[in-house]
Amino acid sequence: MECKNIFENYPDVVGVDDLTHMLNIGKNKAYELVNENKIQSIKIGRKHIIPKFRVVEFLHNVK
Repeated sequence: MECKNIFENYPDVVGVDDLTHMLNIGKNKAYELVNENKIQSIKIGRKHIIPKFRVVEFLHNVK
């Protein structure tokens, strides 16, 4: 499955707010995904920094 341009309108690094829009989920679910390391992120202070390719990787691995 080729999804090279799936999130082309988003920057290469996104936050939780962007993640909620990208996956059409709520903030609680977005925080659950990053806190349980289902979507890998970097936590700086209270913010999660999520590389866009990790979101695409997550979608490829969802079963």
